Amino acid sequence: MKWNCISILLFITLGCSCQIKEEKTADVPIKGETKVIEISALEKQMINAGLMNVQEKEPGIIVELKYSTTDNFLNTDVYGTLENAYLQPDVLIKLQKAYQYLITKDSSLTFIIYDATRPVSVQQKMWDIVQENYPEKSKYVSNPKNGSLHSYGAAVDITIGNKKGEALDMGTPYDFFGEAAEPQLENILLANGTLTEIQIQNRKILRDVMVKAGFIQLPSEWWHYNSCSREDVKKIYKILE
Repeated sequence: MKWNCISILLFITLGCSCQIKEEKTADVPIKGETKVIEISALEKQMINAGLMNVQEKEPGIIVELKYSTTDNFLNTDVYGTLENAYLQPDVLIKLQKAYQYLITKDSSLTFIIYDATRPVSVQQKMWDIVQENYPEKSKYVSNPKNGSLHSYGAAVDITIGNKKGEALDMGTPYDFFGEAAEPQLENILLANGTLTEIQIQNRKILRDVMVKAGFIQLPSEWWHYNSCSREDVKKIYKILE
């Protein structure tokens, strides 16, 4: 009878230990379980419109959305929690081609995206801020009524840098509003010493791979590339409100 009691006590003790152990591990995520991350309404809007996340298709490209920070000429975060760059599927295919051209030319380089799809609602925010605080810069921000190519998912603001995310010297920062940022004036800017040969060469590397892939550079901004003309974009895509 004594041994039976001990056996019963051992059984109860072991049973409790097992139960406690099970309760402690119940909240541990199952291996391979996908963590659900809440995304912003702005990002959902882009996904629902059929746009593609650049890094999901090309992880080697770095995304550093300047308008998701205050590190921009507006000194304002207009994107909130958005951190991913989205483009139309065929525009992203062009960008992937450009990326392959780039790493074939120099495998130590990559793209750094400063802006991609920018819905009209965000363009309106930017326009309102400029009109109120920087009226002299209104020529650098497209009136939302005109339909920026960014709002169609057919434009990208981009530079090149190393794999650490350190951008090459292009002669001016991103969103620099002045002649030094204009590709159409590079020969003059080199001649008068505003730009160096290295800075122009860095721009040419970017321009060569982007144009080869089918993009069109904006003559006034070394970082801005359109996938097609304004006339064609309205025929091909729907604007993202």
